[in-house]
Amino acid sequence: MAGSPARESVHVRAPGKINVLLRVGALLDDGYHEVASAYQAVSLYEDIHAFPADDFSMTITGSVDISGVPTDGSNLAIRAARLLAKHTKYRGGVRFEVEKHVPVAGGMGGGSADAAAALVACDALWGTHLSRDELVMLASELGADVPFALMGGTAIGTGRGDRLSPALASGHFEWVIVLSDSGLSTPAVYAELDAHRARHVRDIAPAPESPSVDTAVLTALRQGDPVMLAESMQNDLQAAALHLDPTLVALLERGEERGALVGIVSGSGPTLAFLAEDASSAAELHRALASSGLNVVRATGPVHGARVVE
Repeated sequence: MAGSPARESVHVRAPGKINVLLRVGALLDDGYHEVASAYQAVSLYEDIHAFPADDFSMTITGSVDISGVPTDGSNLAIRAARLLAKHTKYRGGVRFEVEKHVPVAGGMGGGSADAAAALVACDALWGTHLSRDELVMLASELGADVPFALMGGTAIGTGRGDRLSPALASGHFEWVIVLSDSGLSTPAVYAELDAHRARHVRDIAPAPESPSVDTAVLTALRQGDPVMLAESMQNDLQAAALHLDPTLVALLERGEERGALVGIVSGSGPTLAFLAEDASSAAELHRALASSGLNVVRATGPVHGARVVE
């Protein structure tokens, strides 16, 4: 395909996510873990503006700390654009302007949202007209969370997290999210989980190779019941994240003391997600945590996946 763009520019918005449940299987021979997760897309967004170019480049701004985000070919959005160009034989490039509002290295899939947005933006900019299934196929080559950032809503992920099936969910859930000044490395958190399990091998049941999502979580999502969801939320990576960053323990306790139904480490952390019973409870919790000097935002879920903003 020639490198003649179909549009002058494209704006795409993609959401961050919260793992309302994350089960991690045993360490496999290939060094990976199978997971079972219930994802919910929430209203913290990444905005990508794409413009025609001869090569691939990007600039980044945003409301979160972006100091550690690369803007070269190692960035997941650039990798996504190159992958789409290769797949469709498109011979041009793209210039991205990225506005980041999802915490960096915070366990909410901001980089994956950028990659999903890049795929959608370039497909529209270049007029390559791939089907949603083709975009999902490319997304799965980029990382386990990228297909969900395309899908949005609420979904169950199994395997490496990229085998997705939509989950029935009613209503909206209210979240108060505490952002951290530092990040946690996902590989480091998984390594600490393996070490934690080895240290406590006599005290905890062995992890299954292929975990599954608890029925109680699915029921709570289907009924739109935040109290029921709070009782069933769990993150197998939480103990590892708390061990690597012990300051999170006091923050979780503070949020629950201020009225959250439950607090949980989001993904591999260190972002904390607090579930509130309703909008007024979320507003009160937000005020209480913000007044103590924490970097706090509100979000609701589920929301749609990556799509063009006209």
